Amino acid sequence: MAPKVPTMNPLETTAGATSADELLGALDEGRRLVFRTEFLGEEHEVTLRRDGDVFYCDTPTRLHRHESREEMRTCIEKQGYASE
Repeated sequence: MAPKVPTMNPLETTAGATSADELLGALDEGRRLVFRTEFLGEEHEVTLRRDGDVFYCDTPTRLHRHESREEMRTCIEKQGYASE
């Protein structure tokens, strides 16, 4: 039986509570970031994650793929996930 690989628990956070640099740092460490947001009057989860060199933003309506750290930073800032 193969040994279990430890996994990090997702970091649940509030949009606007953390800087873009801190969010990107958590993604670089392998953390998934989970935001609870309101969309069309209902609460939904948005998950940000990194797989190798590709970053993903999984929203209730679409999976966004970002090919670079700067593309992910732009998404984080545009969507209001990071503090000013």
